[in-house]
Amino acid sequence: MSLQSHIETASLEDLRRLVHRTEGFVFDLDGTIYLGEDLIPGAAQVVQRARRAGKRIVFLTNKPIATREDYARKLNRLGIPCEADEVVNSSLVLARYLQKRRPGALVFPIAERPVIEDLERHGLRICEEPEEIQVVAISWDRGFDYRKLNIAYRAAIRGADLVATNPDRTCPMPGYRLPDAACMIAAVEACTERKVEPIVGKPSEIMLQEVLDLLALQPEQCVMVGDRLETDMVMAERAGMTGVLVLTGVTRPEDLARSPQQPELVLRSISELLRALE
Repeated sequence: MSLQSHIETASLEDLRRLVHRTEGFVFDLDGTIYLGEDLIPGAAQVVQRARRAGKRIVFLTNKPIATREDYARKLNRLGIPCEADEVVNSSLVLARYLQKRRPGALVFPIAERPVIEDLERHGLRICEEPEEIQVVAISWDRGFDYRKLNIAYRAAIRGADLVATNPDRTCPMPGYRLPDAACMIAAVEACTERKVEPIVGKPSEIMLQEVLDLLALQPEQCVMVGDRLETDMVMAERAGMTGVLVLTGVTRPEDLARSPQQPELVLRSISELLRALE
């Protein structure tokens, strides 16, 4: 018998009680709604039924290599109607955070184009001169190299702030994972001997507040559905939000079995919500 068969998942009665008391659903994307370009079976129907039941919806992702408009287009392409303002991602949260805390600052991004675009849209100025840089913004960057690390190091030892989009070590893809922003953060921390903070993505309270503002609800009225214990479920627990873990992404049954972090409910897939939403 497989380990997964020993994982106790939520009963239909538990899920119906959950749906009845919930006003807003916060859905993670990678590993929860889709994997790569493949929609997870039942995801579109769950979102459709939640909307039909009058539930408020936010799609939440730490992934910073696309804009919220890109994510909305992808969801629509996969059969889930979505507007860009229903999506919150870590690059948007970082740009809004810096706009409030360091308006107009000179920022060096270890990041891809979508993050840079969000920073510029929010009035931040891009700079590669270590003597002038005020903030080093670290994100998932598939073009990360020694040149970028050296600029960040030189800026940091001159006192530049160090902030980041998300703490994820890897990103789930169909059958494999990709190194994520934690790898770039670790490199900067190693050479600067400084802590990168804040990291604004899940499980940060900074991202949580963006979500609650968008939903216009209290945490106890909301459910976080996601595939990661250390981000999705930690954020839910800290906020007083119900955490529902799905086993279609990063977290494997063996991870759950040995983790001190335990979600309130576990589903093998988001599709298990279907009957509860009837």
